[in-house]
Amino acid sequence: MYKSLKTKNHLTTCSANFSRLRKILCDFESDTYTFEILNNEQKNWAEFLVISRTPHTLMIEAKFKNKDAALVNFLLRINIYIDAKLAEVISYQQEKPVPFFIPSPFSQSQDEKYQQNRILTEWLENIFLNGAVEAKEINFLND
Repeated sequence: MYKSLKTKNHLTTCSANFSRLRKILCDFESDTYTFEILNNEQKNWAEFLVISRTPHTLMIEAKFKNKDAALVNFLLRINIYIDAKLAEVISYQQEKPVPFFIPSPFSQSQDEKYQQNRILTEWLENIFLNGAVEAKEINFLND
């Protein structure tokens, strides 16, 4: 019972992330996207780069950068399954979650995969609210 609820929550999150990404990235027509995000007068950038493209899937590298910092604040790799309409984080800061059949090392929590997808959800919502997409679009996704 617990596993099925966990899977349903994961699929719901991935489906919502797909919808958000499709709106932000204009149906995935281009290979690069850059948005400026304004938070408290700071200049932050969101960059999306399509790494691989097949008829049914995309792999995207998403970066969040602060203009004043030389380093990338965070880096996500995202698999997008176009037919299934799902977007799933496959790595965060180039660290992949450990598969379910291997005992988790001390460095990763039990819900690492959920946390990575949740970071993507919150970041995309932030882009909707503060970036290039109007705030009314986020309300449409949450209905």
